[in-house]
Amino acid sequence: MAPSRILILGAGELGTAVLTSLLRHPSYTSSNSKTSISLLLRPASISNPKASLTALLQFAPTNNPITLVPGDIAHDTHEALTALFRPYDLVISCTGFVAGSDTQLKITRAVLDAQVPFYIPWQFGVDYDAIGRSSAHDLFDEQLDVRDLLGEQERTRWTLVSTGMFTSFLFEKSFGVVDVAGESAKVQALDGWENRVTVTAPEDIGKLTAEIVFDDTVLGGNKPVFIGGDTVSYAQVAELVERVLGKKVERSVFTVEMALDGLKGDPENALLKYYAVFGAGKGVAWDLGKTWNFQRGIHALTAEEWVRANLAL
Repeated sequence: MAPSRILILGAGELGTAVLTSLLRHPSYTSSNSKTSISLLLRPASISNPKASLTALLQFAPTNNPITLVPGDIAHDTHEALTALFRPYDLVISCTGFVAGSDTQLKITRAVLDAQVPFYIPWQFGVDYDAIGRSSAHDLFDEQLDVRDLLGEQERTRWTLVSTGMFTSFLFEKSFGVVDVAGESAKVQALDGWENRVTVTAPEDIGKLTAEIVFDDTVLGGNKPVFIGGDTVSYAQVAELVERVLGKKVERSVFTVEMALDGLKGDPENALLKYYAVFGAGKGVAWDLGKTWNFQRGIHALTAEEWVRANLAL
C-alpha cells in the first residue's frame, strides 16, 4: 500500500520539486486519497516563508493542506528527531550536504529508531557503491555508512534514488564546468572530453520520486533505483552549448591530478572534491536504457532540452 503519512525534510531545490510533484500526483489529488504530506522546516522558515513556498502551499487542496512541522536537522537532538519522525510511514530526506558531515547518519539513525516503515534518504546523486570508500569527497563515505546502516536492519524498508548530477548544477557558473555569460562561452572538461556524466533535472527528480513513492513495486525495495535524463560527454556538452546557444566555446581540461594537487593546499575545497570524483569517471555515469524511468517510458529532460528551456534566449 502507498504511504499515507509522508514527511519531507527540507524545501530547497529538490525538496520543492518533490513536494510539487507529490501535490500533482493523481494518487494524492484523487477525491478518495488518504495521503497526507508534511514538510519539516526550521522555525524561522515557517514564520517567514519564501514567496515560492507560500505559493506552493496554497496549491494544496483545501481539504488536505500541507502541514508545516518545525524542526532543525542540524541542531535538534537525536531524541527530538526520533520523536518528530515517529508519526510518519515515509520520510524523504531532501536536505543535501549543506548541513555538513554526520547529518545524513543522524537523520538515518533517527528514522530507524522511530521505526518509520519506509525511507528515501538523501542519496540523490552518484553511485556511491561504485565509487567506493576513501574517494576525494569525504562526505561520500558517509553516504556509504548510511547504506550500511540500512542494510544491517530489516524493520525500515528503503529506496535509494540515484540521479547522477543535477542538470542545473552542471550548467551552474559557480561549478566551473560551463560558463555561458558574455559573448562567448567556456566549457571545462573534467579529466577528458570523452569522460561522461549522467544528469537529471531537479524537476524530473521530483517527478520520478513521486512516481516511486506511489509505486508499491519499487518503494521499499531495499536497493538503488537508477534514473536519468541524459548521459553526456563533456565534448557533447561543449557541442550543444555551441549549437544551441550559438556561442563560440573556449575549451579547457581540468584533470584529476590538478584537483588532487589543489586539495593538498586547500583540503576543504568542495569544488575540487567534486572535480576529482567526477573526473575519475567512476560511478558518475550509466546507460540510460537501463534506468527505471526509461524502462517505464517516463521521459526526463535531456541536457539539450534543459539548455533550450533554461539558457536559450
